[in-house]
Amino acid sequence: MNCIIIDDEATARAIVAQLCTSIEDLDVIEEFSSAIEAIKFLNQQTIDLIFLDIHMPGFTGMDFVKTLKNPPKIVLTTSDQNFAIESYEYESIVDYLVKPISEERFKKCIAKVKNLMERPSLVTEQGEGSDAGTELYINIDRRLIKLKFDEIQLIEAKGDYIEIITDTEMYRVHSSLKKIKDKLPASLFLQVHRSYIINFSKIIDIEDNSILIGKSVIPISRSNRPELMRRLNLL
Repeated sequence: MNCIIIDDEATARAIVAQLCTSIEDLDVIEEFSSAIEAIKFLNQQTIDLIFLDIHMPGFTGMDFVKTLKNPPKIVLTTSDQNFAIESYEYESIVDYLVKPISEERFKKCIAKVKNLMERPSLVTEQGEGSDAGTELYINIDRRLIKLKFDEIQLIEAKGDYIEIITDTEMYRVHSSLKKIKDKLPASLFLQVHRSYIINFSKIIDIEDNSILIGKSVIPISRSNRPELMRRLNLL
């Protein structure tokens, strides 16, 4: 597995490079003091992993991530914990190392990266309407939690977050309703309101403009009601 290090501080680059030497099959191909230099390199080379500092003059680490069309796996290295939530918006960012980085934490990070590379479908990559797959993974406090589709009751949008209600738990994830909708099988899930996606098989009762799912009463918007009615197996 090859990698590059991007950090404007020479000492920080040296520390990460030294940590990499403790991993037998992890090779540092190049180091960069700016993200701009790294972009030029990536236009010509393919790598597996980037260790990326966030706070760099002129062009930040997050600016860099936004420019990548087909990014490799990225591990953020920073002394600032405030970007942890934002980092979860990007599927390419697989871990977040806070400086100073301990060898034990670094090895756990690399183990996680290797696991993800060996299982590239860890987060379900299916478009809306696809029926492939039976589960997806969500990122909660740097843990990947598996959710089976048939256990999800509904998903509600709440600002910059979504709440996923399952048969037994509720999970709050920094994501959008559109993003998770694209990963759900259309045969099982239906958006019934701008703020709600429901598992069609979990419907208990429908009355007027609302649906009962579990203990939740979900509104039905006028524009989504025709599709809901079309899919009901009415007697």
